[in-house]
Amino acid sequence: MTSSPPSPADRVCPLVKRESLGGAYALLTFEHAGVAGASAGQFAMIQPEAQGDLLLRRPFSIMDTDPSTSRFTIFLKAVGPGSKAVFDLREGDNARVLGPLGRGFTAPAPGERAFLVGGGYGVAPFALFSRGLREAGSAFHLFYGGRSASELPLVGELERRGIPLTLSTDDGTRGERGRVTVPLMDALSLVPGTPRLYACGPEPMMRAVAEISSEKRLACEVSLDPWMGCGLGTCLGCVVKIQDEGEPRPKNRPACTEGPVFDARRVVWEKHS
Repeated sequence: MTSSPPSPADRVCPLVKRESLGGAYALLTFEHAGVAGASAGQFAMIQPEAQGDLLLRRPFSIMDTDPSTSRFTIFLKAVGPGSKAVFDLREGDNARVLGPLGRGFTAPAPGERAFLVGGGYGVAPFALFSRGLREAGSAFHLFYGGRSASELPLVGELERRGIPLTLSTDDGTRGERGRVTVPLMDALSLVPGTPRLYACGPEPMMRAVAEISSEKRLACEVSLDPWMGCGLGTCLGCVVKIQDEGEPRPKNRPACTEGPVFDARRVVWEKHS
């Protein structure tokens, strides 16, 4: 978990495996030696080689890697034309892949427990992170939430990997009823010590986890998901407001190069009416 990931490389690479998870969800595995060496929390920019009207690549969190075969896997939900174009790829099709990109999660200190909080398809990087935590001997637990059972399509894969899970849905169709922060708070009241929190998912969920960490004085990292056009900090489409200690006011920082993972204490969350 502490080794440095490789420098990003731009490659045309094949889709070697496609597994449908039902509806708009799928697992896609590509062959790209550089991205196969990524660390948890990093991402890749992907675009079908036969791009049609799709002008820009789209960012996808890296869910799993296998350096021995130069392969990596993404967990995908088709939500717009960019992700739909990638979703429609079939085995043997080629895609342009740039990665690995960004700054990933920081490993917990020896003996420090990790609580991972994933919402919807934001749970993706925690599959790879969990593997690293297990290899390091770190205690961890994953809280996985969505609006309904249909938004938790990765449950079977996570259970197959033996990842300790607590599930929740807003409508109660799977796991506990309510927001994922409810079982998180219950767990925080029961475990000894000061767990380290990690969150990835919808912004309101991450903001809620950040507020909990602030109230309880816990370390917390969040993986932000603004719109990204290039992944290299050039287009500045993904700037987020970050407040650094000692600075008089927040500054705009590109999430693609300085994140997407940030210390939650540095993030200036947008206010919604």
